[in-house]
Amino acid sequence: MEKLPRRARAPMTRHLLAAATAASLFLLAACHRDGNAEAEKTAAASATPAADQAVTIHPDQWPTPKWPFANDPALEKRIDDVMAQMSVEEKVAQTIQGDIASITPDDVRKYRIGSILAGGSSDPGGKYNASPAEWLKLADAFYEASMDTSKGGHAIPIIFGIDAVHGQSNIVGATLFPHNIGLGAMRNPELIRKIGEVTAAETRVTGMEWTFAPTVAVPQDDRWGRSYEGYSESPQVVASYAGEMVKGLQGEPGTPGFLDGHHVISSVKHYVGDGGTTDGKDQGDTQVTEAELRDIHAAGYPPAIEAGAQAVMASFNSFHGEKMHGYKAMLTDVLKDRMNFGGFVVGDWNGHGQVKGCTTTDCPAAFNAGLDMAMASDSWKGLYETELAAVKSGQITQERLDDAVRRILRVKMRLGLFEAGKPSQRPLGGKYELLGSPEHRAIARQAVRESLVLLKNNGGTLPLDPHKRILVAGDGANDMGKQSGGWTLNWQGTGTTRADYPNGNTIWEGLKQQIDAAGGKAELAIDGQYKTKPDVAVVVFGENPYAEFQGDIATLLYKPGDDSDLELLKKFKADGIPVVAVFLSGRPLWMNREINTADAFVAAWLPGSEGGGIADVLLRKADGSVQNDFKGKLSFSWPRTAVQFHNNVGQKDYDPQFAFGYGLTYADKGEQAKLPEDSGVSGDQSAGGVYFNRGKPAIGLAMQLSSATQADMPATTVPVGLSDGSLKMSAVDHKAQEDARRLVWSGASDARVQLVSGKAVDLSRETNGDIVMYVTLRRDADLAAPLWLGVGCGQGCAGQVDIGKTVGKLPAGEWKVIGVPLKCFQVAGADMSKLVQLPYVASAAKADVSFSRIALGQSQADAVAVDCATTK
Repeated sequence: MEKLPRRARAPMTRHLLAAATAASLFLLAACHRDGNAEAEKTAAASATPAADQAVTIHPDQWPTPKWPFANDPALEKRIDDVMAQMSVEEKVAQTIQGDIASITPDDVRKYRIGSILAGGSSDPGGKYNASPAEWLKLADAFYEASMDTSKGGHAIPIIFGIDAVHGQSNIVGATLFPHNIGLGAMRNPELIRKIGEVTAAETRVTGMEWTFAPTVAVPQDDRWGRSYEGYSESPQVVASYAGEMVKGLQGEPGTPGFLDGHHVISSVKHYVGDGGTTDGKDQGDTQVTEAELRDIHAAGYPPAIEAGAQAVMASFNSFHGEKMHGYKAMLTDVLKDRMNFGGFVVGDWNGHGQVKGCTTTDCPAAFNAGLDMAMASDSWKGLYETELAAVKSGQITQERLDDAVRRILRVKMRLGLFEAGKPSQRPLGGKYELLGSPEHRAIARQAVRESLVLLKNNGGTLPLDPHKRILVAGDGANDMGKQSGGWTLNWQGTGTTRADYPNGNTIWEGLKQQIDAAGGKAELAIDGQYKTKPDVAVVVFGENPYAEFQGDIATLLYKPGDDSDLELLKKFKADGIPVVAVFLSGRPLWMNREINTADAFVAAWLPGSEGGGIADVLLRKADGSVQNDFKGKLSFSWPRTAVQFHNNVGQKDYDPQFAFGYGLTYADKGEQAKLPEDSGVSGDQSAGGVYFNRGKPAIGLAMQLSSATQADMPATTVPVGLSDGSLKMSAVDHKAQEDARRLVWSGASDARVQLVSGKAVDLSRETNGDIVMYVTLRRDADLAAPLWLGVGCGQGCAGQVDIGKTVGKLPAGEWKVIGVPLKCFQVAGADMSKLVQLPYVASAAKADVSFSRIALGQSQADAVAVDCATTK
């Protein structure tokens, strides 16, 4: 185990000590294998190579976990017999996976595609809240298509994958567990296995046999938008969980339950280094030594392989500029050969298209590197055709194709797919009563209780007396979507309603139920405007849902420029009311001001559907005794400043605000002295200027569609459109999945898309300089009429510029950057000192344009300048 600061070691539980010790022994053995200890020390001590410097991978210095399956001659003969009958076209089809939003059962029937997936926002009929029965019906249709040989070919059952990453989180009514960051705080590997078992069972109910989980990233920079997908910054904690989750999902190798009808195959992800990218950028470059890549970022893979993981998902990230999807030394030489992984390697969403020299529809390099199945979500047909051509030309050898197909068929046969029948006829198919069943929810509720971390408890504020008058406030108090986070019913976890969670309870509902039962008084006032002065206020607040790159942030400031939650805490303090802060987040953030203001502060992470688990810990029993104590210990170090991005346990000069492993119990003295309130963020770091990027507006901005007949309609999910049909918005890809928005104006009336700030923004200083508003866009159809880019500050002080003439001359279908000097908006009449619309894009005619980024800047060389003569 890494040597921890004293205050972090003391509260560690027996679960962590045992698990971390086992993981440390494993890693220690790996570091001394084959007599290479001295060479290992040299490699570990070497400086990190430059980003553009080639790195030589040393497979002999990586661990050699034991694959738990002996060679099975009968199984291999069965595979031989199937492959002997397959055409090269059928073999290629087995290596292709299409997304249900872009592939149909008829496509599977025709092309014999081997796998499908449901991406984060892909649902039956395009409905994020499609019923479980609709999911199962779709699974049946795809299976039946794969077994239908009426148009030729052989019957090879399709395998259906889905992101069941915190429970079967795509399905209405399913049990939603805390996200991994919360599970890491539990330090309970046994419970992790139970969570895997429940997830597998509920996934089988709706017809899928494969989940893209667990994530075994070891996040080292909390600005990363996927931090909550990691169990911990500590490789030991991740290693202690990886194998247990795999066993929970798949069953124990060598037992009758392994991959039976109650289990699914797992994909351990993302291989490898996704949690160590420079500046915490999702899909970025990981610039660490090979030793760090192996001992930190790959720590979860050996135990997962020893548990029999059937799939590993390649990562979007690079290692010193080399994309993992095309990195043979890592996919083949290390993972398959050295680490004895006998399953198949699947790609991530069009990740093969990021390999040098590749496109999403043409990438022999990825297959040659060791990718066995490409997640060609919306590019499946083109990739199938180019891969087939590459095999026939010899660019991909028959041997490499056969190896990939053999690995895929081996997993399908281990899973029993050839005998299973259609999903609705399998042991759990259609047993909808299992979704969110009381037994399953009890496990999730236990996970919530054990994941809560108490950071402060001045004056013994907690536990609360349920006989008292308790006010519950804050925008997270009664919001199932906010407490569940991203990857919940849709990719970003946004736009859902309370009705979408029939089997869960919000934090407010959980508190109210127990307070009412004890005879106390519970009042909900989201904005804090109570009717009767309470004895105590519980304020629930935190990050809004996000997923992947849309969660990347520049600093660890919480809601920069928006102090509304802090002001709510201060309001209660000013009223003489004790305050308990319950913070919902996917990562630790700099919260010193909020912690100072609150009497008690609880890090609740993203607890999922069982908000009642929080009440179980915050409230006393009716007799005054402790109902459930705090067990959670920080799995991520809590930052001292908002610029302490990657101060992780075990590193030199480790100095967090709250150390890894910290977490109070009711027996501890909970007094917390006032914390420094200097965030460490400079003016440059906190400056705005990016208004729209990676598919979402900047923090503090809201996106709306507006017309004369329907004003200011929130546009939090896509696709979305105005009721009069004048403007529709959908998601498209630019540099990453759904990182841009396509706007189609019908010409029915004047309509606009606008980014609206909750408070006035002063750009007068920038306007007096040479600052330009740059817009990255793509013209998708002819454009002749005016297209207005504007800013506004209310009635009579807007200013807009016609960008239609410039955009109309751009080549169709190509992403370009145009630039409009801020001065143009001022000339057009905008008061640049009090903007609330920044910016908006409007038209009264037909137009079809996609946007991926809107930001301020200076002298962007590739930008096309807009003639500002046409303004109004």
